Amino acid sequence: MKELADLQTLVDHQDPVKTLRNLAKEFAGKIAFSTSFSLEDQVITDLIYSYQIPIRVFTLDTGRLFKETHKVLQDTNEAYGKKIEVFFPNNTAVEELVNTKGNYSFYDSVENRKECCFIRKVQPLNRALEGVECWITGIRGGQSDNRQNMDLVEWDNGRGLVKAHPLFAWTLKQTEKYILDNNVPYNALYDQSYPSIGCEPCTRAVKVGEPIRAGRWWWENPTKKECGLHSR
Repeated sequence: MKELADLQTLVDHQDPVKTLRNLAKEFAGKIAFSTSFSLEDQVITDLIYSYQIPIRVFTLDTGRLFKETHKVLQDTNEAYGKKIEVFFPNNTAVEELVNTKGNYSFYDSVENRKECCFIRKVQPLNRALEGVECWITGIRGGQSDNRQNMDLVEWDNGRGLVKAHPLFAWTLKQTEKYILDNNVPYNALYDQSYPSIGCEPCTRAVKVGEPIRAGRWWWENPTKKECGLHSR
């Protein structure tokens, strides 16, 4: 595998197809894309399938998703004739959490919320990434202050793999235009003021003037709200 600095020559900030193709070649058979069916993720899914780029696509079902998210999974599979791989949390861990702390422990403290995210999202993600050397995400730098400090290609020290964000330099307008111009399936909640969609109990619509991720874990301090999937 090339050094991280050398991998920068494989990526293009405004050409995600070139980036995906080059990384798929560099990490042949050991590259995967995780989708949450965000607008950004739907763009990447469309690029992978439309250009037949050999990258495995998977998603995480936390057990607390919106019905609209399940619908866009079905619509996406049908649109491309594919079966996106689905990973679920460990049932024993979920049962222990709910039986010990109840269904809504995440409202009580940040620690409880991170525990829920770890069980329902981080652990399934780590299983999905076993054997993977390059993890593709739909992160854009403009999504939050925390994400602006990331790079298009990074080293995920905790998981020991390369992490790449092909749409990192794209704007929201670019993303939305691509979705509409290419008739890409998308989550109906975006039309109801949900610009960032996670689990149903932890996501609300945003108000005019609020940041994109204001509707995620809205009861917490807004500065660094992440679930642990993209901790640095």
